[in-house]
Amino acid sequence: MSLRAYLRFLANCQSIETLWDAHCQKMLEYGFDRLLYGFTRYRTPNSLGDPEDFVILTNHSRTYTDVFLGEGLYFNAPMVHWALENEGAGSWGVLAEMDRTKTLSEPERRVFDFNKSMGVVAGYSISFKSVSARSKGAIALTAQIGMSQDEVDAVWARHGDDIMLMNNIAHLKILTLPYTAPNRSLTSRQREALEWVGDGKTTQDIAMLMGLTVATVEKHLRLAREALSVETTAQAVLKAAFSNQMFVLDA
Repeated sequence: MSLRAYLRFLANCQSIETLWDAHCQKMLEYGFDRLLYGFTRYRTPNSLGDPEDFVILTNHSRTYTDVFLGEGLYFNAPMVHWALENEGAGSWGVLAEMDRTKTLSEPERRVFDFNKSMGVVAGYSISFKSVSARSKGAIALTAQIGMSQDEVDAVWARHGDDIMLMNNIAHLKILTLPYTAPNRSLTSRQREALEWVGDGKTTQDIAMLMGLTVATVEKHLRLAREALSVETTAQAVLKAAFSNQMFVLDA
């Protein structure tokens, strides 16, 4: 598939699953066989937010993600630190230099050694431009086992601009698609009640519009708040909107 055809495909994707499967295959053409994409809208100076609210897409093995993500190793990963402080593309060659000069901290060393044991040793990270101080997105492109960083850098020298373009378009498209984090899904009734709140309707209005009692509407809103792990209905509307779970058209 040509670059133009692939970008057209990305622009017309209707689900994250379809986009992600195709993107993994496309990046494999350049030698990147394992991808890890992450995005948060809840970043603060001291935190990236609740991990359950992250948008995480990956084709890494469960053996890898259970440790890197599940045990929180990502928080001390040198290239994650790089992505939080920079925008654009970063070669993992900096890791070898940090290892050579012994400038890795002890937590960073643990991540470095774990990645090495899993064959995550050569690649590139792309840190996407943020439009909010609370948001940040990045993707780690891991090269196939056996490829050296010099070989990866040579691929990037030839195709880096195209790879950057494809990943930026994929990132922007992901932000428009519905994404349900684990334990954050809403029922159709909870979603409908939140949509009416978003339209400025009162609980009494919503009860009439949905053909329910006020008590039942309040129950749906309470359960929506619990599902989204927020304290107020306004926060629930905001979080549901962030994850594109409201006013969703059927594909």
